[in-house]
Amino acid sequence: MIKDGLKKAAVFKLYRTKSKMISSTFAIIIFVIVTLSSNSLNAEAINFEQQYEIAHQQYNEANFDSALVVYQSIYEAGFTSAELLYNIGNTYFKLRQIPSAILYYERALKLAPNDTDILHNLAIANSRIIDKIEPVPQLFFKNWWETFYKMFSADWWAIISLIFLALFLLLLFTFIISGNRAIRKVSFFSGLLFLLITIGTFGMASQKYYYTKSINEAIVFTPTITVKSSPSASSVDLFVLHEGTKVSLLDEVDGWKEIKIANGSVGWMPSESLKGI
Repeated sequence: MIKDGLKKAAVFKLYRTKSKMISSTFAIIIFVIVTLSSNSLNAEAINFEQQYEIAHQQYNEANFDSALVVYQSIYEAGFTSAELLYNIGNTYFKLRQIPSAILYYERALKLAPNDTDILHNLAIANSRIIDKIEPVPQLFFKNWWETFYKMFSADWWAIISLIFLALFLLLLFTFIISGNRAIRKVSFFSGLLFLLITIGTFGMASQKYYYTKSINEAIVFTPTITVKSSPSASSVDLFVLHEGTKVSLLDEVDGWKEIKIANGSVGWMPSESLKGI
């Protein structure tokens, strides 16, 4: 059974681009606009949090269609969080739309890679699909790297980076003002180490952020699809996939996507058969 408890502590993030103007003449106007838009966005966020609670209520009353409409309206407006995506996945699962449930569990997992509830429900959903593809064994150091990479979200990697940056600046200050040679030596080498850690963790935060924004994986949404050897309907048939299967995206040509499955097999599928994670 899936873990049925909804996640209530949703933190919504609005991804919208704000224009920036260079001329100082408009500085006051920009300040006023940004202030007003911030107030508007805050009010909008409060409104969506109220809708979020309504969706909870509909879900708990087993009105899954109604709950899904509200959840999707929040998501399509640009607000998102791991909690919201997880709840959408649960709702699709209740409606027995397993490919959609898998899609939203996978999207939630990109934002919260170590969430045990998401991992549990994703495993249950994957057990309901036809394709059981054995992944290619990975080298031990690659497994270690992936475990380390998934330890924290982009936000947490950024926080860690800022902490080590602060420590580096503190040691730099100590190095500058200290007259003791031993203290200067320790602060220099410790500061150098913290600087390297800062650069590394900042790189992890940047990579993790790019990963959450990029679409490098997808879920098959066609009940049965034949994967081709090239981006053409007349090309050689390679293997068959079914809805709900996760694939990696390698390339795209004229409405076809080159995909790779967990066992290493590669082929081409029509783009409309896939939905990006």
